Amino acid sequence: MRRAVNDLLGAYDKLIMDPVHGAIPLYRHEVQVIDHPLFQRLRNICQNDILSLVFPGATHSRFLHSIGVMHVGTRMFRSMIDAYLRERQLSDQTDLSLSQLDAIDYLAKTIRLGCLLHDSGHSSFSHQFTQAQRIRDLMSRSGRFADLWEGVDYSAYHSAEPEELEHEHYSVRVAHDVLSAVDLESAGLYAQDIIGIMETTEVTPSDTFCRHARTFWGFIAGKDAEAESLISENIPRLVLDLLSSIVSGEIDADRADYMLRDGFHSSVTIGGFNLDHLLSNLRIGWDESEPWLGLAITQKGLGALEDFVYSRYQMYRKVYAHKTALGFDWLLREAINEVLEDPECFEWIDTCLSNMRYFAELTDNFFWEAFRKVARQRPESFSFCIVNRVKLNHLDTREDLSASGIASHSAWLAEAMDFNPAHVVTCSMRARFSNIQDNFNGIKVLIRDPVNRTRSLKKITDVSAFFSKFSDGTITHFYTRPDITNDQGPGISITG
Repeated sequence: MRRAVNDLLGAYDKLIMDPVHGAIPLYRHEVQVIDHPLFQRLRNICQNDILSLVFPGATHSRFLHSIGVMHVGTRMFRSMIDAYLRERQLSDQTDLSLSQLDAIDYLAKTIRLGCLLHDSGHSSFSHQFTQAQRIRDLMSRSGRFADLWEGVDYSAYHSAEPEELEHEHYSVRVAHDVLSAVDLESAGLYAQDIIGIMETTEVTPSDTFCRHARTFWGFIAGKDAEAESLISENIPRLVLDLLSSIVSGEIDADRADYMLRDGFHSSVTIGGFNLDHLLSNLRIGWDESEPWLGLAITQKGLGALEDFVYSRYQMYRKVYAHKTALGFDWLLREAINEVLEDPECFEWIDTCLSNMRYFAELTDNFFWEAFRKVARQRPESFSFCIVNRVKLNHLDTREDLSASGIASHSAWLAEAMDFNPAHVVTCSMRARFSNIQDNFNGIKVLIRDPVNRTRSLKKITDVSAFFSKFSDGTITHFYTRPDITNDQGPGISITG
């Protein structure tokens, strides 16, 4: 119990200095997680694949992003607890029991580790890796999941074998190995609770979590905690879902950190929003009649939330979907496919994707060396373009074209400019914002009655029309393949 009190008061074992958030404190068991080779590999995986070829400062890693997410997740949870204490004026009373402090500490530490490990399964070049066709074929190979968990019982995390693996499945697998090597017992934590708030998992929480969840619910809901409509067995699941929404939701620690971090390192201002103002207006909301326990925001905090959503929208349009950046992403995927044409490389990557003993070897550095090897042997290759920063030649940009519309526009461009239609390359990024309205309806707004000062919860779209303005948008860039000039002569066109 003393450990919980000390930790809540700010005791820590180490500090990491972060250019975005400043000093980030770490507990001893978190240092052990970070020092594990499977986590250290994130130092060698760039957060934004090869965005640095367009925005030179964007060389930041998944390693520091993961630590930043842990820090933001902690701030989110603690700011909601602090706000609750202020509003209920419990901070000046003595009825905040040691068991309640212990429950808050347990949940906070569970959130921290869930956030820290949420991206631990990303492979080389983050999202672009799994979008390369040959990698997708490898990831969907029959028996891949069974090979990955060979000798280990995965039933505590997955009820069934997934049809196709994503990086989230690898994050769960990495988290299992990392947490198994860490002294969680001394910290009083359980791996299934931490992994249970990560994506793709279906977990039965530990008895300790269930006990703390019920204590936490009693602390938060007060007189509503004994509502007959809320069965006691439902409470741990509601609390688990609340913690999961902090790790991965519409307002989550992951998005908050990567928007601030990507904007900072890309030296753009459009990813900025006021994190302090947003966090100060987050609340824990509940409705015992549904039952529902989740994130809520005060009415005065809606402006900060709108800034958060709009900043993300703009980052997708102006940075992630930048015409040169998407062109390099296309070249990167094709270069990865080239590397896998080598049987030796194919076999090694296949092994790394099937065995945690070798998974730590799968980093950006491995592929950069492979690209250089291919580039030396084949100057007309996609790898040569990546190594030497040879860009696709941008022709045009259109929005919200259908597949047939993209094909028609490609044919028109080729005819109008008198070149081979096969040399036209299209790159599209679909920004999925149409679900903002539906998903944000899962976040309630706290409305204060001006007469009796009581509060009620309303759907966010009943209070603000802002979120109904967004819809899915597809940005499509049209290019021609580059002409490579090298020692063998000019004008060798890639037709891959």
